[in-house]
Formats: sequence, structure tokens, C-alpha cells
Amino acid sequence: MSLDISNLSVKFGSFTAVDGVSFQVDPGQVHFLIGANGAGKTTCIDAISGLAPGEGSVKLDGKEILGTPVHRIARMGVGRTFQTASVFEELSVLQNLDIACGLHRSLRSLLGIRHSIDPRIEHALEVTKLGDLLNVQAGALSHGQKQWLEIAMLLVQDARVLMLDEPVAGMSEEERVATGELLSAVSGNRIVLVVEHDMDFMRRFATFVTVMNRGTILTEGTVDEIQAHKGVQSIYLGTAAGAGE
Repeated sequence: MSLDISNLSVKFGSFTAVDGVSFQVDPGQVHFLIGANGAGKTTCIDAISGLAPGEGSVKLDGKEILGTPVHRIARMGVGRTFQTASVFEELSVLQNLDIACGLHRSLRSLLGIRHSIDPRIEHALEVTKLGDLLNVQAGALSHGQKQWLEIAMLLVQDARVLMLDEPVAGMSEEERVATGELLSAVSGNRIVLVVEHDMDFMRRFATFVTVMNRGTILTEGTVDEIQAHKGVQSIYLGTAAGAGE
């Protein structure tokens, strides 16, 4: 299984936000997509997830998904999170996961009385370490916990691809480390693509990095390889990047 992006372009009128981008993401990696503001990172994953119109090709396990409606892409196992977690704040952690799990359940089972917790929910709670917060209202969770709940909601939907847009923005240091460890844990048999500005977080947890610049690919490689690239050093990993571009 792999996510293969080939010659992907996204245009808004006369403006080209993503210009002929090609890269591949494989399971077992925590693959980071980095670049300055306006580089096209978020637009790129918007196109992959069906939220923005794109040209070119995006294949998941050899099957073309570009141009497919958003809900069908989700059912194919492509999950997406945003900078602000999209959870039902008035509901408990368990209720949020129950709704997410309903993607693969019949209406009758959703409306019926639950006699046990779905094994997928139990697994997601274990991986995200939210088990002790099962009955806590989602709105009472910390920023980091809400992000983990959103990841858990994707896990119970059997998402094969997890795309996360700046997942550690606004998190405490402890939450950042826990999030990095979570991404590493779930990447074993899933495709994980992280859009991020936080270079320290990238250095610590990335296994492969694609660097975008003005809608195109500047370079890609391991953390050591991209840090040795002069263009990356001058544009992204210098003082400006460290200050939180």
C-alpha cells in the first residue's frame, strides 16, 4: 500500500497554489510535508482528501482517488484532521467514537442499545491513551486531548491514510511529545502525512520529509538530508523557521 501523488496541480482562478507536485508516502513512515506559509502544503492535502479541485493523479494502493467526492474518499480510508479539532464537544469521548465507528455500522445497530464497546473503539482508546477519559465531555478535554480524540475517531473508521494539518499547534511540550509518539505508533501499518511548521517537532519525529516551496517540491529525504540542503537551511530551518513562521 502507498499513496502516490503525481503531477498534482491546484489552481484558483489564475493563481496556481500547487504546481506539478509528485511524491510518495508509504506505511511505516511519519512523513512530514513542510514549507513556509503559502508553500501549498495544506492545499496539497486538501486536494488529496477531495476538499480542493486538483489535476494530475493521486492513487491509493494503485486506485485513482483524485476527483472522487469527499465522502467516498473517506470511505476508501483517507482521513484528515485540521488545526482545530473537529469533535462533538457536547458529547463524551465514548459518544464521539461511537458516532465515528458508525461509518461501518448499520443504522439499526447505531439506534440500538449498546451491550459492549466495539473492539475498534477499545483499540483506539488504548493507542491514544484516552481510556481514562471515556465518559468525559469532549469540550472539557485539553487541546492535545481533542487532537488525540480526532485521531482516535479516524482509527475506529479503519482509516488507512492519516493526514494531519499542524497537529501540535498550541500544544504543551508534554502534549507535543505524546503526539509524536502517537504518530509513530500508528504509522506501522498506516500512511501518515503531517503538515507542520514546527521544525523541532519535525526533527524529532519525522522519518521522511518533503519540502515545498511556492507550490513545488524543493527537495525531500531524511531529516539529516533535508537539513543539509542549502535551500532548506536558508529558507526553512534558519532563524525565521525557529521563531515559528
